Amino acid sequence: MPQIRPITDLRNTTEISELCHAKHEPVFITKNGYGDLVVMSIEAYEEMLETARTDAAINEAEREFAADGELMDARAALSSLRRKHFG
Repeated sequence: MPQIRPITDLRNTTEISELCHAKHEPVFITKNGYGDLVVMSIEAYEEMLETARTDAAINEAEREFAADGELMDARAALSSLRRKHFG
């Protein structure tokens, strides 16, 4: 369940930090009853970025396949990559 805290709770930085690290999810900060900020641990942020990069790569591959419908044999593709990057 998402953690929602008022902005005044940011005065206790240790508590917010511990909460972010313990829950491994963002803490939503409200101001005057409305969403204002999101605070999260660096680990959760980096994991979120990696997931977004993976999703973007999958979407790109799906677009390429939809455009030309060409699939490559995995062994041929890996062999080509080895030649290209490792001589």
